[in-house]
Amino acid sequence: MTEGTTSAAAEGADTLTRLEQEGEIAADYLEGLLDIADLDGDIDMDVEADRASVSIISDTGSRDLQKLVGRDGEVLEALQELTRLAVHRETGDRSRLMLDIAGYRAKKRSELSELGAKAAAEVKSTGEPVKLKPMTPFERKVVHDAVKAAGLRSESEGEEPQRFVVVLPA
Repeated sequence: MTEGTTSAAAEGADTLTRLEQEGEIAADYLEGLLDIADLDGDIDMDVEADRASVSIISDTGSRDLQKLVGRDGEVLEALQELTRLAVHRETGDRSRLMLDIAGYRAKKRSELSELGAKAAAEVKSTGEPVKLKPMTPFERKVVHDAVKAAGLRSESEGEEPQRFVVVLPA
């Protein structure tokens, strides 16, 4: 191994360790939250796409966790920001941690990927740009990835919270 390869491998291991630490801090914070709210849920941690990913799941399929998702994921978004702040407080570093509760984000990701693919197909057939409704940063990222996978390009336009994706012809 060359020195550059060794340092790149060490850097990758350091990043993985840092992301696992973020997940542990987030899990501890969320366990406390579940205890305070007297809700049942199990914490699942992973590292996906260079970010820590933490999920709260329930074996019983309890609707209690839906309270933590809220309407259109609003409570989930707020809890994610609070969890990121808890991680920041412990590490001093900004976190890009993703939080999912009761599979809400996983389901949303699937729906948004389909939306991005349909918009890309429409642009391919008409040759005209397609503007989508305003979305959160998470939602826009999923759509951008789906459009890219379809071989087209997209841009975000507008100001928060009315920022939206425009799918453009190749």
